[in-house]
Amino acid sequence: MIKAEKFDRELRQLAAFSRVISHPARLAILKYLAETRNCVSGDISDFIPLSRTTVSQHLKELRSAGLIQGEIDGTRINYCLNKTEIESDYKKFKKFFSIIRNAEVICKTDN
Repeated sequence: MIKAEKFDRELRQLAAFSRVISHPARLAILKYLAETRNCVSGDISDFIPLSRTTVSQHLKELRSAGLIQGEIDGTRINYCLNKTEIESDYKKFKKFFSIIRNAEVICKTDN
């Protein structure tokens, strides 16, 4: 058994999502897609300060996680945010952090 399998499914999903968004380039891509407010066709690397190959790898990670969608249009791919998956992941994060945030913790230190 893999150690990660000892944790509940929701925590594993949250950890996987966190790994995907843990890179600033991926966050920049998501932010760029949100700011353009529509699907982007063409080369996103024109707007992200990385090479096309590197941007392509980050797009692949975001697609695998379901955060973006890509639709082939001739020789181009149109990239869009996947609002359904983003909403689902947001709810999981919000639920997790509300438990942490609202915990009544009393720490006593011996000094």
